[in-house]
Amino acid sequence: MTLNRLHLETSPYLQQHASNPVDWFPWGEEALARARSEDRPILLSIGYSSCHWCHVMEKESFEDPDVAAVMNQHFISIKVDREERPDLDQVYMKAVQAMTGSGGWPMTVFLTPDGVPYYGGTYFPPISRHGIPSFKQVLQAAADAYKNRKEKILETGSHLIEALARVSSGSSSGSVSEETQESAYRALSNQYDAVHGGFGRAPKFPQPVTLEFLMRYHVRTGDPAALKMAVHTLSQMAAGGMRDHLAGGFHRYSVDSRWLVPHFEKMLYDNALLTRVYLQAYQITGADEHRLIVEDTLDYLLVDMRTKEGAFSSAHDADSEGEEGLFYLWTAEEIREVLQPDQANLFSRAYDVTTAGNFEGKSILNLPHNLEAISKAEGIPAAELAEMLTKTRGKLLEVRNRREPPFRDDKVIVSWNAMAIRALAEAGAGLGRWDYVESACQAADFLWEKLRIDGRLLHTYMAGEAKILAFLDDHAGLGNALLSLHEATLDQQYLEATYWLCEEILERFWDQDIGTVYDTASDAETLVFRPRDPMDNATPSGPSLAAELLTRAGHLFNNDRYSQAAVCILNYEAEALERFGPAFGRMLSVQDRILAKPTEVAIIGKEDDEATRSLIQEAHAGFNRNRTIVGKTTGNKGELVPLLEGRSLIDGAPAAYVCQNYSCLLPATEADSLRSALKELKNS
Repeated sequence: MTLNRLHLETSPYLQQHASNPVDWFPWGEEALARARSEDRPILLSIGYSSCHWCHVMEKESFEDPDVAAVMNQHFISIKVDREERPDLDQVYMKAVQAMTGSGGWPMTVFLTPDGVPYYGGTYFPPISRHGIPSFKQVLQAAADAYKNRKEKILETGSHLIEALARVSSGSSSGSVSEETQESAYRALSNQYDAVHGGFGRAPKFPQPVTLEFLMRYHVRTGDPAALKMAVHTLSQMAAGGMRDHLAGGFHRYSVDSRWLVPHFEKMLYDNALLTRVYLQAYQITGADEHRLIVEDTLDYLLVDMRTKEGAFSSAHDADSEGEEGLFYLWTAEEIREVLQPDQANLFSRAYDVTTAGNFEGKSILNLPHNLEAISKAEGIPAAELAEMLTKTRGKLLEVRNRREPPFRDDKVIVSWNAMAIRALAEAGAGLGRWDYVESACQAADFLWEKLRIDGRLLHTYMAGEAKILAFLDDHAGLGNALLSLHEATLDQQYLEATYWLCEEILERFWDQDIGTVYDTASDAETLVFRPRDPMDNATPSGPSLAAELLTRAGHLFNNDRYSQAAVCILNYEAEALERFGPAFGRMLSVQDRILAKPTEVAIIGKEDDEATRSLIQEAHAGFNRNRTIVGKTTGNKGELVPLLEGRSLIDGAPAAYVCQNYSCLLPATEADSLRSALKELKNS
């Protein structure tokens, strides 16, 4: 078997294309120089390892020798893993969207040798259908256009890039206000699906940043409808097929409106972000169903997504044995083969397993009925039913684990790991699950040791190699995670690392001319324009994470430069926030944090001490819109944080100092007294 250049790459996605007959290049100077020297257009193909239609297009087109021959004759073909190079993906996705009105993956873009896009699209079939030209037709047309209409292509492409660059650096004036929050809430209310939860029609995405904003809006205004929308959506997602009811965790999104049929890949970022939202729902409502999902999801991450080094993999594929979702589907007969008849009947009723199936003749496990109703109908006590279902799920999971599993992409991405670290730290501290906190520490230490080289943070790690300069969301996401980890451990090293990350953001990503941040560092590879996208997508945007970090760090370190930079980032997007509020969920939450009175809890404790941990857990209890927890253990000076000045143990016992609006209460040495102090401030 002949291998192309991709076999030298560490990305699993690129490795998957190493045996294609296409003469693939990775993105880099070799490919770009070849295109310029031979005056050949570039075919840029962007995807990722867990993308189902990326696999389909590979089998249909990139493995076809005839298609490969056309590509090799007319183009310099470059394959990119969008998870490795989100900057390239962002630049050329905007170009494709501008040219065609839509985008997605796999993405195919035709470029001039200088990287200027002139045509593109997403999936192209091997044979023309449904109004979509075949991939061969697209190749011939793109090659012909460059050969015979080069001047027109260059002119049109240049105009497009100029327009996209203006959008990326476009100015905004004004300031965000409470009215921004109100208009976003009204827009979400109009989009809300009151029957199934979520927003809009199928397909439905989990949108954790939107749900966080709604819960914050409820806490600020007292509006019960905002909480109802968030909690109902969370409950519907947890009951649907989008959740893996055996191993835990959530799939990427639902292709239908009622959360039944998922797109079966599992992404680290979805599960990390959803964990925090379910935790917040538990903190606000006290409902055990939310707490159980928090633990269920984090346990999945620790069992199925953790690497041997203690970090977290990127994703599980949607496909196994060449079929999407096969790993997760069940027939009624398979259930009966594993369980006793009475167990099989009860499990099948609870989890919607039928002979006909609910998806292509098989069944996606989901909970269409309230278990209390089943308990009453079957005459089985609720506790007994729950115990039986727990046991049967365990038996089925054992059997499922013998199947061929979906491919796991073990690439470690800093920003996605940061989301997992933050979720583990906050849930661990809030629920008293110190094993979660320890796991968060291990992952954070790995990132700090292996992905910070020669004074620079890198973006990704695979097969013992860290590479690619980190992006804004890597720096800001990691900073937020380390602050949360400090709040769970009181460890000073995480504050020192956070300070370094804040300085890196302002030095390398801040643009003084426009007064906000870009997604790439000032010394990163020069692309056709410098990307900056403040809107949230599947993950929170880099600028929103930077605003959040600088807000938190500015208050913690009493650093006006950080706080002012955060406000500048928000104000720069004031007009967009007002017009398209729901697309800026994380920024809206940052704004809400700024609008709230800050609550400060300074804890002076002892290492590995139960009394200290009790205070930490109590400080994390409940939901607070603007809470800062900081601390130190005996032997640490806490020099970076003014809030710690003059704080000490009380008669040798750990103590918590609670302040709000520059007014402090008497120190609390027990969890009960801390709870009372926090309640007093909440009601004041």
